Amino acid sequence: MRAASSVFEPAAAAAKRRRVSPRVGALLAFAALLAALPLTFPNPFFFEVAILVALNAIVCVGLNLLIGYAGQISLGHAGFYALGGYGSALFVARLGWPAWLALPAAVAAVALLAWLVGRPTLRLKGHYLAMATLGLGVIVSIVLTNEDRITGGPDGMPVPPLELFGQVLKGEPAWYAVVAALLWLTVLGALHLVDSPAGRALRALHGSEVAAETLGIDAARWKLRVFVLSAAIAAAAGALTAHYAGFITPAKASFLHSVELVIMVVFGGMASIWGALAGAAVLTLLPQFLTALKDYEMTVFGAVLIATMVFMPRGIVPTLARLLARH
Repeated sequence: MRAASSVFEPAAAAAKRRRVSPRVGALLAFAALLAALPLTFPNPFFFEVAILVALNAIVCVGLNLLIGYAGQISLGHAGFYALGGYGSALFVARLGWPAWLALPAAVAAVALLAWLVGRPTLRLKGHYLAMATLGLGVIVSIVLTNEDRITGGPDGMPVPPLELFGQVLKGEPAWYAVVAALLWLTVLGALHLVDSPAGRALRALHGSEVAAETLGIDAARWKLRVFVLSAAIAAAAGALTAHYAGFITPAKASFLHSVELVIMVVFGGMASIWGALAGAAVLTLLPQFLTALKDYEMTVFGAVLIATMVFMPRGIVPTLARLLARH
């Protein structure tokens, strides 16, 4: 019997290794969903909405790393989003750079700005940090509005098309493919980060900075790192948005836009990558369905937010996951 069991043990171990983990399975299912969705779109309008959902989801995944996992609030993230778009547009229009080079350069410039601003700002905590990031977003919005010789002022500026491998990216299906691929890669990177020692360090900071530092975690360094990463992700999404729309205005840096992004994260579920996706999808699609209500559109929208926070205070995805685990 021992000999027989020893024969089957390697086979059982090999089968266990071949078993797909829940994270890999979820990523494969998400990739299949992104690939299958275009097959259901009857006209270009659905592509436009899907692209907008994906771009918002990219920003929310990065913002969730900062708010949900590290516990650091940001009310000025739309400023980084807008700077990514303006930076890429200016590099192409003013300096004549190719778009494929201008976009990563704009992201790098925003990441550097976030690093410079984050070093003193992230020493603050709680509502002091919220006020500081709010001030940052307001400053960015004012600068983009007043520097009309560079940015076009409140009317905005045209953005040249995006070129990849010598070909101008045009048409909703092509844009959807690029944005969906970036979204999947962003989710993949975020999940790897969350499950790594870095992710455990971020969760420790969220729990208690004092306790984290007693365990040898450099709180200031990790907060700065996730802040810069989150800003860079927002800048990349902002640059893609600008090239896709062909135009950008200072409204992208408004306080209202920053609040919308935070609401998406909280609505879907903080400290949940899939929650960030759900929040971005639901709150981007919901206004499309409520347009038929006309004067009552915002009333119903607000009621949905209130009801969700009352009955699902942890957000949609964590609450549903908890209910499914009980059954």
